Amino acid sequence: MNGIEFRNVTKRYGDARSPLVVKGIDLVVPKGTLTTILGPSGCGKTTTLRMIAGLDAPSGGRILIDGEDVTELGPAERNVSMVFQSYALFPHLSVLENVAYGLAVSGVARDEAARRAEAAMESVGLKGYGARLPSELSGGQQQRVAVARSLVLEPSVLLFDEPLSNLDARLRRSMREEIRALQQRLKLTVAYVTHDQSEALAVSDQIVVMSAGLIAQAGSPQQLYEQPDSEFVAGFMGEAMLFSGEAQADGTVRLGPLTVRSRRPVAPGKVKVAVRPEAWQVLPAGQGAGTALQGQLTKQAYLGSFVELTVGTELGEIFVVSPDVDRPWAVGDMLALQLSGRSVSVVAA
Repeated sequence: MNGIEFRNVTKRYGDARSPLVVKGIDLVVPKGTLTTILGPSGCGKTTTLRMIAGLDAPSGGRILIDGEDVTELGPAERNVSMVFQSYALFPHLSVLENVAYGLAVSGVARDEAARRAEAAMESVGLKGYGARLPSELSGGQQQRVAVARSLVLEPSVLLFDEPLSNLDARLRRSMREEIRALQQRLKLTVAYVTHDQSEALAVSDQIVVMSAGLIAQAGSPQQLYEQPDSEFVAGFMGEAMLFSGEAQADGTVRLGPLTVRSRRPVAPGKVKVAVRPEAWQVLPAGQGAGTALQGQLTKQAYLGSFVELTVGTELGEIFVVSPDVDRPWAVGDMLALQLSGRSVSVVAA
């Protein structure tokens, strides 16, 4: 059974003359998995999440949760909880009261609500914090309170709307690991909206990339990163440079003096090839004759665990990421670039 299913769902705000924000999408979130909805601002990802929650009604199509058609049901009639970007905690209530709030308004007895709230707090690492106010907690702890408040209702589906955007980089990394571990331990069905590609790659079973109200591509993190279907997905899922190439009858593709093998069937003729910065292997000048691009280093930046290089070649300036941080790079050096085979994809004819 699917946890969430969209069938040709559309959404517009205003009358029938208003443009569609979501343009007839089909989406499946398998039960017990985490799907990230990713895309640029205005692509429809938050609207899609709000339709799952019942906060926005679709203009057309059907929405199913655990096999039940919930299209006409309001938020209170769906077994769904949502963690908002702002956390939306009640500042005058203690942590325990915040977590137990949903149970209290549902008519659960006070003692039972407190017991369940304490169990939810323990599951997110907040045991012993029940008497504190939200203002006495760090950003990461407030985030956990918001998650516990959603978990205590034992929802069929848990929704996250940009949950880590208010945290610093180190805390963001640790919190995304906690959310992923919690989802896997409790086998939750999760839909997770973010604009952060690395966050999506780190936590997801499935990534759905949206563009202008449509699904550009859906698949595993590895599929979307290594085998993008389009120029848009290749450029959005990390950095990628696009090159014009010529597909050969034997399945190889020529990029200037380079030859790469396409991972998917491609008809002979003109194609576009996406190459990620880490796909390049840097060799001393003159090496790899016939299989490497010769070029000159025009920019370099040391970033601790890797260096960023810009190399001028016959294919234009190429951006390269190299782990060789010990090498004494100098602008003006002559280099040779060879493709490793990974992170190279034919994305368009």
